[in-house]
Amino acid sequence: MAGLRDIKKRIESVKSTQQITKAMYMVSAAKLRRAEEGVKKVLPYSDKLKKIMSSIYSRITTKDHPLILEREPQNVVIIGIASDRGLCGSFNNNLLKEINRFMTQNSFNYSAIAIGRKVKDFFFKKNINLLSSYEGVGNVDYKIAAELSEKLCQLYKDEEIDAVYIVYNHFVSAISQKLQFVKLLPVEPQKIDGDDSSVEYITEPDIASILGGLIPRYVSNEIYTAWLDSVASEHAARMTSMDSATKNAKEMIEKLTLLFNRVRQATITKELMEIIGGKEALEN
Repeated sequence: MAGLRDIKKRIESVKSTQQITKAMYMVSAAKLRRAEEGVKKVLPYSDKLKKIMSSIYSRITTKDHPLILEREPQNVVIIGIASDRGLCGSFNNNLLKEINRFMTQNSFNYSAIAIGRKVKDFFFKKNINLLSSYEGVGNVDYKIAAELSEKLCQLYKDEEIDAVYIVYNHFVSAISQKLQFVKLLPVEPQKIDGDDSSVEYITEPDIASILGGLIPRYVSNEIYTAWLDSVASEHAARMTSMDSATKNAKEMIEKLTLLFNRVRQATITKELMEIIGGKEALEN
C-alpha cells in the first residue's frame, strides 16, 4: 500500500492539474463566445451569397462554365481545417480519420492545403503534397481564404486539378460539433430555402461573366466560413474536454483523500497497538 507521503503528493499533483484544466475551460469558454460572434456576423452575407449562387445555377442550361464543368477526377485537392494543439477530445481525430477513410477508398492523386498544425502533420506523414499550410489557426484571415480561392480556381481552369474538397468541424452547439466533407470545385450550389429562383433577372453582360467573378468569391466565402466554424468548434470541444477533465480530477481527489484517511487511520491504529504491546511486555 502506498505511504501517506506518496498519497499526499498524488493529491497535490491532481489538484495542480485540476487548476490547469479549470483555467483552460474558462479560457476556451471566453474564446468560444468571441468565435460564435464571428460566425454570426458572417452568416447574413454567406447565406445571401449562397442564395444568389443557387438562383443563378438554376438558370444555367449548358453548365459549361469552366468552374462548374465536371470531369473525371484524377487530381484531387483536400483542404483540411483542424487545430494547432490537442486537449480537445476527438476534435482532430475524427477529422483525420474521415480524411484517411476518403483517401483509402478513392485512388486519386492527392494534394492538400492544411490549416492547423495537426492536419499539416497528418498530410506530412502521409507524404501528401502540400500546396499551402497555415498555423496560428485561431487568426482567421479572409485575405488568406481569398488567395486560396484564386489559386484553386486557376488550377481548376488549367485542368491541373479535377476536384477540391474541404473538411472541417461544423459548430452546432457548445456540446455538439458535426464533421463536414464538402465539395468546393466543381461548384455545385445546394438548393437554399427562399433562394428567389422563381424571379426572372436581366443579367449584364451575361451569366457566364457574372459567374466568372462570383464563383471565386463564393469559394473564398466557403473557406472563410468553414475556418470560422472550425475555430468555434475547437473551442467548444476543448471546453467540453477540460470540463470533463476537471470533474474527473475532482473525483480522483475525493478517492485519494479517502485512501489517505484510511491509511492514516491504519497507521495510527498500528502505532497504538505497538504502544499497548510494548507496555504489556514491560509489565510482564
